[in-house]
Amino acid sequence: MRMWNIDPKHMCRKHLLGEHLEMHMFVGSINKKISMKGYLEKGFLEIHNLKKRHDALVEEMKKRGYNHKSPLPVINIRKKMGKVNVIQSYQEIVGKCKECRKQMSNLNKQS
Repeated sequence: MRMWNIDPKHMCRKHLLGEHLEMHMFVGSINKKISMKGYLEKGFLEIHNLKKRHDALVEEMKKRGYNHKSPLPVINIRKKMGKVNVIQSYQEIVGKCKECRKQMSNLNKQS
């Protein structure tokens, strides 16, 4: 599980929907009091931004015509916890996913 935190419009379908699912998994785990220490230490999660990130992913899903019917459960986190390195996330996702590379390339051609 991880929070990529890159612009959702740059993500392929698999990564967009996958990260959306993982936001739900993170919230479920946190609400069950499961430790997120490893994810926080590795820079894979910003607990304080889970709702904001979920909403950004949903917005992109709707733009693409995907059907969203899974509101994020309430999470009661007030303090800032975790930091995702967005540059590292871009490098990793572009390095491993040709569909994300293609998505980004197509967006650059439209600009």
